[in-house]
Amino acid sequence: MVVAKDEIKTVYNETAEYPELLNQIENPPEKLYYTGKLELGKTRCLAIVGSRKATAYGKWAAYNIAKRAADHDITIVSGLARGVDSYAHKGALDAGGNTIAVLGCGIDICYPKENKSLMKAIAKKGLVISEYPIGSTPLRHHFPLRNRIISGLSETVVVVEASLNSGSLITADYALNQGREVFAVPGNINNILSIGSNKLIQDGATPIVVIDDILEAFSIKERKEIELTKDERIILRFIKEHGEITTSYLSKISRKPASVVSDLVTNLEMKGKVQTSSDKIYIAKF
Repeated sequence: MVVAKDEIKTVYNETAEYPELLNQIENPPEKLYYTGKLELGKTRCLAIVGSRKATAYGKWAAYNIAKRAADHDITIVSGLARGVDSYAHKGALDAGGNTIAVLGCGIDICYPKENKSLMKAIAKKGLVISEYPIGSTPLRHHFPLRNRIISGLSETVVVVEASLNSGSLITADYALNQGREVFAVPGNINNILSIGSNKLIQDGATPIVVIDDILEAFSIKERKEIELTKDERIILRFIKEHGEITTSYLSKISRKPASVVSDLVTNLEMKGKVQTSSDKIYIAKF
């Protein structure tokens, strides 16, 4: 058992301790079971959701968006599922920030089981909540209902990767109905896990061009310097020295394979350090 029964508390929606934003949605849970810091439900929250079968890119995006937001005192909300959810929670914890896990089962049960250590960390440093009583198993129909809580706690929802049948799209629908802002991470059109998130953008969701777009959504103007790896700093220096440069020439002067350079440039673009033009020339942002 990850959470001992004597550590589980309850809060009702007519009490002052109940998360205020969640209480404003249609059909808020009458009762929440929780362990951890209930006061996090009243902080500014960002929901990050996406595919359980996330690609390396999806995991990277979820982790770094969460880390960046948590570094600016934004609480990260997700569902403790495999893939995107797990990396969102990890990003918040690694930033020393706050995170809330909303479960589709009783909070005395860890689902999936491989997230036991992650759930323990969230219970200790953040907040774990569920509307389902102790002992409730993770039934399929629990999760779509659970998603209204994830969006209901949050000012903004980010969908990282999602297929057309993804539960993340249910969260996005709830968010729109609740008057929340919805962002989506653009993805490869050849990737089935990007169809749902790209469709959200087509339908009006705001695309995340660089990670700091999230800070602007929360009206945070101060931007702490993003950490760069040694290789990212090298590539950025070459781009700044040349002003405009192609991937092939970057590969030549850095003596790195083109595929590696492409990945580094993508990272720099997501971190807001470079821009790309249609002819694949990269321009450093000063």
